[in-house]
Amino acid sequence: MTIPKPLQAFAYSLLMCCSVNTVIDAQEIAAYKNPALSHEERAEDLLKQLRLEEKVNLLGYQNKAVPRLGIPAYNWWNEALHGVARAGEATVFPQAIGMAATFDDTLLQTVADAISTEARAKFNIADEQGAHRQYFGLTFWSPNINIFRDPRWGRGQETYGEDPYLTGRMGTAFVHGLQGNDRQHLKAAACAKHFAVHSGPEKGRGSFNAIVTTKDLRETYLPAFNDLVNAGVETVMGAYNRVNGEPCNTSKTLIGILRKEWGFKGHLVTDCGALDNIWHDHKAIPTRIEVAAEAIKRGVNLDCSTLLQEELMEAFKQKLVTEKEVDQALKPLLLTQLKLGFYDDPKASPYANYGVDSIRNVYHVNLAREMARKSMVLLKNENQVLPLAKQQLKSIFVTGPGAFNADVLLANYRGMSSNLVTFAEGISKSAGPGVAVKYEMGCTLDDTVHFGGINNAQESDVTLAVIGLSPLMEGEEGDAFLSRNAADKLDLSFPMAHVAFLKALRAATKKPIIAVVTGGSALDMAQIEPYTDAIIMAWYPGEQGGNALADLVFGDYSPSGKLPVTFYQSVKDLPDYRNYNMTGRTYRYFQKPVPYPFGYGLSYTNFSYQWNKQPEKRYRKADTLRFAVTIANTGAYAGDEVVQAYIQYPQLPGMPFKELKQFKRISIPKGGQQQVQLEIPLEKLQKWNEKKQAWELYPGNYELVLGEDAQDAKLTASFQVH
Repeated sequence: MTIPKPLQAFAYSLLMCCSVNTVIDAQEIAAYKNPALSHEERAEDLLKQLRLEEKVNLLGYQNKAVPRLGIPAYNWWNEALHGVARAGEATVFPQAIGMAATFDDTLLQTVADAISTEARAKFNIADEQGAHRQYFGLTFWSPNINIFRDPRWGRGQETYGEDPYLTGRMGTAFVHGLQGNDRQHLKAAACAKHFAVHSGPEKGRGSFNAIVTTKDLRETYLPAFNDLVNAGVETVMGAYNRVNGEPCNTSKTLIGILRKEWGFKGHLVTDCGALDNIWHDHKAIPTRIEVAAEAIKRGVNLDCSTLLQEELMEAFKQKLVTEKEVDQALKPLLLTQLKLGFYDDPKASPYANYGVDSIRNVYHVNLAREMARKSMVLLKNENQVLPLAKQQLKSIFVTGPGAFNADVLLANYRGMSSNLVTFAEGISKSAGPGVAVKYEMGCTLDDTVHFGGINNAQESDVTLAVIGLSPLMEGEEGDAFLSRNAADKLDLSFPMAHVAFLKALRAATKKPIIAVVTGGSALDMAQIEPYTDAIIMAWYPGEQGGNALADLVFGDYSPSGKLPVTFYQSVKDLPDYRNYNMTGRTYRYFQKPVPYPFGYGLSYTNFSYQWNKQPEKRYRKADTLRFAVTIANTGAYAGDEVVQAYIQYPQLPGMPFKELKQFKRISIPKGGQQQVQLEIPLEKLQKWNEKKQAWELYPGNYELVLGEDAQDAKLTASFQVH
């Protein structure tokens, strides 16, 4: 059939009209919004479309919206140290120092994955409301991987302890869990902070100059950061202080190592207000405008203040910085946002379905309980008073300032839980309605004369006294307002009222007294040891702390936590707090006796070690130390053991006495055994040669030591490196 010419003309016009509309629609999709393109191509396109003033406004943590390009405002500042923080309801896991005490990086990765799930859920909920507010974002300034070199540091609780290897392992696990396993679609962005050589004092941190040798810098303060960069951490945060005279956020040395030597491709964010510290406190650069230019030139990408937003345009006008340098600073931020899916259809995100039911669900709460009970460290168990047999108990007295206290559960940088389980509540619930559980606060922080509940101790079968520190006594500058030293500690002492209260309890009863100690740092246990039958270091155990304690006390779980820090006899044994030289610090360089060494922790059961395969006798740099042991549970309870592998080095100047280089947590049933295979690449035994300014594997005699803590030696094997 022949179509009339008028109809042919109409059809052609209609076809052309549709084709033109299709072309126009395709052209309207900007490249930076096209998910089919690479992140690199999309970032480059967005840079071309942004005006200089808009670029500058995107360099501050409170990003201003760019309406003409459909870019909403965004606040980069979010926290997730041990759960999504400061954003309302969230699962509160144990404080970082407690999670480090588990020596369980597999569990920590699972916890971090749960945290990022809740973060995505909160982000989705806020995004649906059009609310792009602080603490509901996806860029998290966690974890804190500074080395806890001195127990006086108030923020040490935020770290994974005093050992670079343990810190690197745990930090890497956290990054993998938080960011997910798809580099093209970050679940959330993690941040390694504070770069670098940052561990107090809190007072004056914005003007402090940490003096370190290159050897200590390379062997102690930087390894964990290197590990996290290798793990793909998206963000690194610069510290407040100077290092050897250079402010961290404009340090040629530190940022050179980070960018050029390690090849870090993510973005560098300043700590909050740190750029103003450079001119105002460090007095390293004269003016704010010059600081803005120097920060951009050195490699800062994001400012946790308003300095860049306020001063960078003037720096450009004065020709102190170019637009190309501004582009170079902004591009990594755009890449992070693209990986997080900020310019894509929210419904296309692999995490789009996370919602209210992803926050504090049963799985996450149970995970918090598991982490809490694995974190608790049994320091004393005289005459095996623990575990308690519930069926033989008629009455329990739970007392102490921490027994019914939310602060000692939550720690700092915390979220909020609608169902916190305090220690008193956890014991009461687990004991059941047939046991009389009584509670009294017992004592205050400073009254060493007046106590409550002494008669309850006399009348009860057992007393649990929850004493120690709280985040009000140790923490960050400005937060721990009950600290006697600007958020840091002056010494290792318990509050004297707590010690006096324990004395009064001991004088009143010969029945068992179990001290449950809260805190985020080492304490002088000798102050309380004579008045207790058992001591449990509970740290700041999170929302399930009470249930976790009950699990341990009543024998539903055998204690397995290990100290991630050395417990010293006194700070008098340590160098000056402001001295950053590692000599005489941590188990790696401390020679005097200690009551509780790094890695220490008792169990309800016992473990024996036997060689299955010993290391070879001779190695070269490219080799790997491989060995296997059989661990047998010879006690009466199922339990977890943390096999710790230490290396003793040739006796050369500056060498550490011993270093943790491998560990593995295993679960063994009563009467069972398990073979553990471990390996240590010899390149990991390299030390920094200050003369050559290079890493070197020193030849000589080495010793592999396997044990339950840094002073234990279940098995040893010598080998030579040549």
